[in-house]
Amino acid sequence: MDVDGSKRVFQRLGNSSSNSNTNSNNSNFNKNKSQQVCYHWRAGKCNRYPCPYLHRELPMPPQQQHQQSRMGNGGPAGLSSKRPYGFSDDQGNLPRRNSNFNNTWGRSQGGVVRKMEKICNFWMQGNCSYGDRCKFLHCWCTNAFTLLTQLQGHQKVVSGIALPSGSDKLYTGSKDETVRVWDCQSGQCGAVINLSGEVGCMLNEGPWIFVGLPNIVKAWNAQTTTDLNLDGPVGQVYALVVGNDFLFAGTQDGTILAWKYNAVTNNFEPAAQLKGHNLAVVTLVVGANKLYSGSMDNSIRVWSLETLQCVQTLADHTSVVMSVLCWDQFLLSCSLDKTIKVWAATDSGNLEVTYTHTEEHGVLTLCGMHDAEAKPVLLCSCNDNTIRVYDLPSFSERGKLYSKEEVRSMQIGPAGLFFTGDGTGEVRVWKWLVEPAATP
Repeated sequence: MDVDGSKRVFQRLGNSSSNSNTNSNNSNFNKNKSQQVCYHWRAGKCNRYPCPYLHRELPMPPQQQHQQSRMGNGGPAGLSSKRPYGFSDDQGNLPRRNSNFNNTWGRSQGGVVRKMEKICNFWMQGNCSYGDRCKFLHCWCTNAFTLLTQLQGHQKVVSGIALPSGSDKLYTGSKDETVRVWDCQSGQCGAVINLSGEVGCMLNEGPWIFVGLPNIVKAWNAQTTTDLNLDGPVGQVYALVVGNDFLFAGTQDGTILAWKYNAVTNNFEPAAQLKGHNLAVVTLVVGANKLYSGSMDNSIRVWSLETLQCVQTLADHTSVVMSVLCWDQFLLSCSLDKTIKVWAATDSGNLEVTYTHTEEHGVLTLCGMHDAEAKPVLLCSCNDNTIRVYDLPSFSERGKLYSKEEVRSMQIGPAGLFFTGDGTGEVRVWKWLVEPAATP
């Protein structure tokens, strides 16, 4: 665009007495314009040629530069390359979000372009004309991660990811009514399994892979190639979990079904039906000898794994409870009400909210894992097409992952790997990076 912008800016500012004489007849209006930074250039979309305004930032006044040099980068009012995110009081050692997210901000010809926390839509489509001058992000993640590969093939949202133990295959399920089997070494799709309905969820437990479908759960053993159909669900199966030798399935009609594995018959036998939710059960997790279920009726129910009876109902969320997760002695839940709630047991044994974290958008799913240094972190997929990554328990933000559409499924892998599946049908393989040690 502005191939000779620096020269024109230099001339506008006046580089010699002859320039001053030449421009002496210009109006005050034009002089004022030449000292103003172009608003559209700051937004990364100026298309005027030539533009009467500056395509660079104005230097600081000398007095402000002097004050900044006296304060330094470490003072309370000084500039810092490390920005605080989240709620921790001790944020001095937080990593930077991106290699460009420091006090140089990534330079371009004629000035400094400050990257904004939004991914460039034109870059996603492969046709951003601004290149390094673009104010928006040209990357899928911040510098805590690296994107290893993208697995493409599904035609609709990826609703489940499974990585069975002892297997070198990755299984992904989608609402396009298929499960794809990927080779973990080559990244190639080795098989496509056509099913009779949309995949609502997937679960791997040991060598077993469970797939939630309308009115049925399919169970595959990756080692023995056993293929079982578990009947009983009414409507779509949205959630699956294993606990206390039971397989639990959350269904569209609000019922939670339980099966128990019989090693003699090599089959899963119906064991119980847990009723209490008024609408679909969309998330399940097991912890502390309890089963926790989140529903579209905005509630979480706590079930005893000994009696399979509901022992408590949690009704603090005001919209659909999308995901529940156990971490340490706490239960974490997220909702379309834009909150993540942390629940802790009281002396009576009942759960109460001990902390509420608020997002700007509805939260779709949670995934807990450890980073490259074995620190606990929480991945939160939001319906603005991002995944926020937080340290636990501080909720200090570690970074973000970006997608073309919302991420509906996440799965932990070995050796710092994790997988995400989004609304376009794309599966991505990520890896944590070891952060460089801080220099004294």
